[in-house]
Amino acid sequence: MKYVVLVPDGAADYPLEQLGGKTPLQAADMPNIRKLAADSTVGLTRTIPEGLPAGSDVANLSILGYDPTLYYSGRGPLEAAYQGIELMPGDFVFRCNLVTIKDGKMADYSAGHIDTQEAAKLIKELDKRLGSEKVKFYSGVSYRHLVVFKDTQLSQIKAVAPHDVIGQPLGAIWPEGEGAEILIDLTKKSAEVLKNQPSANMIWLWGGGTKKELPSFYERYSLKGGVISAVDLVKGLAVSAGLRAPEIPTATGYYDTDYEAKAKEALSVLEKDDFVYVHVEAPDEAGHTGNISEKVKALENFDKRLAGLLLQNLDIKNTRILLLPDHATPIKLRTHTSDAVPFMLYPGESGARSFDEQAAAKAADGIIEGHRLMQMLVRRK
Repeated sequence: MKYVVLVPDGAADYPLEQLGGKTPLQAADMPNIRKLAADSTVGLTRTIPEGLPAGSDVANLSILGYDPTLYYSGRGPLEAAYQGIELMPGDFVFRCNLVTIKDGKMADYSAGHIDTQEAAKLIKELDKRLGSEKVKFYSGVSYRHLVVFKDTQLSQIKAVAPHDVIGQPLGAIWPEGEGAEILIDLTKKSAEVLKNQPSANMIWLWGGGTKKELPSFYERYSLKGGVISAVDLVKGLAVSAGLRAPEIPTATGYYDTDYEAKAKEALSVLEKDDFVYVHVEAPDEAGHTGNISEKVKALENFDKRLAGLLLQNLDIKNTRILLLPDHATPIKLRTHTSDAVPFMLYPGESGARSFDEQAAAKAADGIIEGHRLMQMLVRRK
């Protein structure tokens, strides 16, 4: 038996007037997923436990079968795990976005989705000028990077995600809590270093945490496999759980990601092992920018160019499939929410004729905790 998890990041949404009262999932033409839904169990799940941030780190941890109330470490340590950054006891690591500040406000959380090579040069310069024995910058992909603080107590800091505060003045969104002045000082100094850059003119630190060990995925579910994603966070979860995280050069984490390459790599993983987890960031990026047409297009690409290709090449009678967004990223809000999201488990029975928020709510028998879905998929008690 083969086990496949498909995650269109941030796909869940609210009804939109521009779509005739439909959500993007309802408006998108998704024939492959709609056909699969007819033979699946469809329902609602909550991937964000109460009290935890509505982020992809918490949500994807849930979907992989780990209770975030027990295993959540923060975003930074997971991304560090993929990059192979060795964290020592007492080290605190933050996600470091390259951002655009305009007129004293957060204008763009991604610095125009800056090119990875260009970003690497900027991070190298920041580390040269602002790094020290206690502060180290590490470059990642596009706007997503890391800063590690050694032997510095920063666990009480509350730092907001930049995509949650677009258009807000810096004075209202600075980090708060014990040690916050350390982050604020470094951020202000970065603006001086980057003052001549057209888009990436400051850093923003958030998603901090310390290393926390995850139990092996194989020990929990007796399955080996891999995770397909363009995002270091999700690949870091894979590495932390003992799963492979293949590198796909044309997978960008944006609208132009290579869906076919992800599908082909997923099939390659299944040739050797029995489990694959495929994550696509594009719907989430569209949600953050409030771009309705790009969100619908991303979902249609997910169906035709990824799910369709997989279904054509899988032995469907010997395959179990779990499909769900990790969380909602509503166009109206441009940020993540902790709303329950639809899930689809194949094979199964629910009478659903489509896969969307309304169909899932109608078919749902209560709301299932997200970390229990993996047990349902692999039928482990």
